[in-house]
Amino acid sequence: MIWLGIDTSNTPLAVALVKDGQVLANEVTNIKLNHSGGAMLAIERLLQRVNLTAQDIDAFAVSEGPGSYTGIRIGVTIAKTLAWTMKKPLVGVSSLKMLAANAAMYTGVVCTLIDARRQNVYAGAYDASKGFTNVIEDHHYSMADLIAQLDVLQQPVLFVGHDVDTFWDMIVETLGDRAVRAPYTLDLPDAAQLIYLAEKMPRLEGDAVHNFVPQYRRLAEAEANWIKEQKNK
Repeated sequence: MIWLGIDTSNTPLAVALVKDGQVLANEVTNIKLNHSGGAMLAIERLLQRVNLTAQDIDAFAVSEGPGSYTGIRIGVTIAKTLAWTMKKPLVGVSSLKMLAANAAMYTGVVCTLIDARRQNVYAGAYDASKGFTNVIEDHHYSMADLIAQLDVLQQPVLFVGHDVDTFWDMIVETLGDRAVRAPYTLDLPDAAQLIYLAEKMPRLEGDAVHNFVPQYRRLAEAEANWIKEQKNK
């Protein structure tokens, strides 16, 4: 079975092809480019390198978010369009869990985060010893709130992600020696890892593919403002 994995949820662009548990091709770049054109070019490039066509793909895995609104929409739209038109299954995977799975050999708590600006992050924390089940749900947090929740766990926490360094001083100030920095080799998304996770998840087919939507894990600004207004009444 041949899988195509696509992650455009943030600055890095990652695509991979996996056949029957073997990585055929894997590409990741970490430069600020518009994914709207770059993603399809990367997919075409990988297919050409392994002498395959889009029609050879049996299933699609895509990073469903959270992350960049525009980035997520690009990846999801590409994956949905291909899966829908070719009548193939689709699986959406958390972009945060995908990053956490880079630390598959770790046996404790893994926290992945993505800078959401203004001292906010998209983040989740997982128990690597229990199949990367959430101990802190994927969501949009203030960095201070995230650190406070991690502090309550009273456990060492491995931090993964290329935005971790932006907040490292804040993290260490509270967690001290319980904060462990993963090597930079684990910081970027791996679309083969995305496929590995997707293989263990339910597959969407037919109308479910058409109805698949990104998981932004954040209220739209208008909705957030409305809730704030209601609380102030």
